[in-house]
Amino acid sequence: MRTLLVLLDKEFRQFIRNPFLPKMVVVFPLMVMLVIPWVTTMDVRHIRISVVDNDRTAASRRLVQKIAASDYFTLQDVAGHYGTSLAELEAGVVDVIVEIPDDFERSIVAGSPKKVSISANGVNALKGNLGMQYTVQVVMQTLAGLRGDEGLPAAPEMVAVQNRYNPTLEYRYYMIPALMIMLLIMLCGFLPALNLVGEKETGTIEQINVTPVGRFTFTLAKLIPFWIIGLVVLAVAMLLGWIVYGLAPAGSFGAVYLAAALFILTMSGMGVIAANNSSTMQQAMFVMFFFVMVFVLMSGLITPIESMPGWAQWITRFFPPRYFIDVMRAVYLKGTAIGELWGSYAALAAFAVVFNAVATLTYRKQA
Repeated sequence: MRTLLVLLDKEFRQFIRNPFLPKMVVVFPLMVMLVIPWVTTMDVRHIRISVVDNDRTAASRRLVQKIAASDYFTLQDVAGHYGTSLAELEAGVVDVIVEIPDDFERSIVAGSPKKVSISANGVNALKGNLGMQYTVQVVMQTLAGLRGDEGLPAAPEMVAVQNRYNPTLEYRYYMIPALMIMLLIMLCGFLPALNLVGEKETGTIEQINVTPVGRFTFTLAKLIPFWIIGLVVLAVAMLLGWIVYGLAPAGSFGAVYLAAALFILTMSGMGVIAANNSSTMQQAMFVMFFFVMVFVLMSGLITPIESMPGWAQWITRFFPPRYFIDVMRAVYLKGTAIGELWGSYAALAAFAVVFNAVATLTYRKQA
């Protein structure tokens, strides 16, 4: 028992003296318990809706007011032409289009109501499906109320639904690009960190430190193999996605590879930063796992960013995967061109420059 107590005393002292582990034990549970429950909700809210009012009557205005009053919707605008709303849908400004037909009010009074058309963005299968269902419910309730005012029973099939970009709302089409992103995070983020820290543990890095090799050259030599591995793995993943699931990019391969190259640079730089500030492989793994967990849960990889609280949406602007996810899904499912996604590409390029510069500067070379 005395030996056990001595060993326990040693372990506690060693834990407290560690500059990293006590902080991780405090920060990680706080992040998991206080932040993650708020941002991992599957309840889709703030669905952006554009209404095309071709009728412009009291009935159509009542439907618009009903949509605007719902907690689930954000009424983006009331357009006069479907083409205007469709351009907003393609640009990602709105999520659902509700088109009210001509003579809508007159058709209700006549007892043969015209169908309301709903077009949902199917790139995000979860949000598109739930958003479409919420919209249908609101429209059907409003139409039932309008027919009730005229003393008519509710009529079935008064709504026509169209899911754009992902007509069948296949969830795997939405998740396959996300799985490719996870592969790049693991291969180009984790492996460079573990490789570098492994050399620290074995002592071989000391042989490099006494040579004239510069910090930039050493860092570059460490990263280039993982850049190549990342691009090759992405090509294999895209090939498997096409062969197994029949999913190929609707846009250009160049747009995918440009974003992937910038993201690989960013994640590898992040891995080197973690390795430069870690003494053991376990410590590096904890640091990378912490950030990967945050990236997965708060970058739109699984849950829509628009459903998160405002403060959480603001924080996600500092997460590189957010921009890569936007590019991958837009190019894969919508065929979006590079010029239309210049903001996401610019953000990835900025992250790549900053992360790799910090990685080079934080490598402490001692002669």
